[in-house]
Amino acid sequence: MGKVLIIGAGGVGTVVAHKVAQNMDVFDEIMLASRTKSKCDAIAEAIGGNKIKTARVDADDVEDLKKLFNSFKPDLVINVALPYQDLTIMDACLACGVNYLDTANYEPKDEAKFEYKWQWAYQDKFKEAGLTAILGCGFDPGVTSIFTAYAAKHHFDEIHYLDIVDCNAGDHGKAFATNFNPEINIREVTQKGKYWENGEWVETEPHAIHKPLIYPNIGPKESYVIYHEELESLVKNYPTLKRARFWMTFGQEYLTHLRVIQNIGMSRIDPVIYNGVEIIPIQFLKAVLPDPGELGENYKGETSIGCRIKGIKDGKERTYYIYNNCSHEAAYKETGMQAVSYTTGVPATIGGIMFMKGLWRKPGVFNVEEFNPDPFMEQLNKQGLPWHELFDIDLEM
Repeated sequence: MGKVLIIGAGGVGTVVAHKVAQNMDVFDEIMLASRTKSKCDAIAEAIGGNKIKTARVDADDVEDLKKLFNSFKPDLVINVALPYQDLTIMDACLACGVNYLDTANYEPKDEAKFEYKWQWAYQDKFKEAGLTAILGCGFDPGVTSIFTAYAAKHHFDEIHYLDIVDCNAGDHGKAFATNFNPEINIREVTQKGKYWENGEWVETEPHAIHKPLIYPNIGPKESYVIYHEELESLVKNYPTLKRARFWMTFGQEYLTHLRVIQNIGMSRIDPVIYNGVEIIPIQFLKAVLPDPGELGENYKGETSIGCRIKGIKDGKERTYYIYNNCSHEAAYKETGMQAVSYTTGVPATIGGIMFMKGLWRKPGVFNVEEFNPDPFMEQLNKQGLPWHELFDIDLEM
């Protein structure tokens, strides 16, 4: 049992609030905070039962965060705000003796680059403070890393090849929309591709490597190699990996819109002057695009995310595919959010459960694959993200 503070009231924060409130045998006090308190109030009212307290906080301001932490005194902060705010929240946690969990690694506002070095640098500080920091506890990163840890523990002596595959086969009915914060989403998918092979990183042009892959219950979807943050920690923690890649599906209409956005300069993250006012084009674009938190009502179809793994067990080569499919309609019925928010918010909640039960609790900064995967895997089935395994199949890789 313990007190949890959720920071962020977007789509993922909404899901976390719903799921945490469903587990009040673990979380005995819950607070939801964001820059806009009215959003928190609306979520709390939708959940009902006076289960959730709300507050306003500026996650860019360490002193404001400290004031809230010292007032509520949470045991754990679940950070589902923006990746830009990871470090200020971690600083406030250290100052106030609070444990930390997030779903996405830090990236600076002024550079489209995300890597774990900034957060890994906090290892000694959290260790000396006796506090736990759990990094990347969404789906990808998060569940995909735990799937890998589970495979390594139970099905392989050595993992040699890892392909993380992420398919969204849903249809939201919009000409163009992103499934999570547009600013973060567009920055992520327009970067150069990168994958691990033979002990080094190989960089590619954006979306240069692609092929159709067959997804369970969905069928073939064109899939593209992009860089994704869990690769950085997985190749460090599983040194037997000869190759590790991340694949994501994109529709042609989405890619066409993306190219236009880039070509006309709307994906820029540097400031420009408009009518004497300094604006950042991608932030203006975010303001006019559909709100990801409002896509759920008309979203049809499902996501399919998993790991395709090849390695050695008992001296013999083995292939293995572990995955989850999540229905947009079912996610909306339960939480009012679409499946992309659901598949991120549920694992963040489970990470909180792992911490509160003392199963994932040790001083320092850790990626999720560094903990025991078994109790987390059990909770996935209980909390709405059941997983499936296929052995010794063609991985299409």
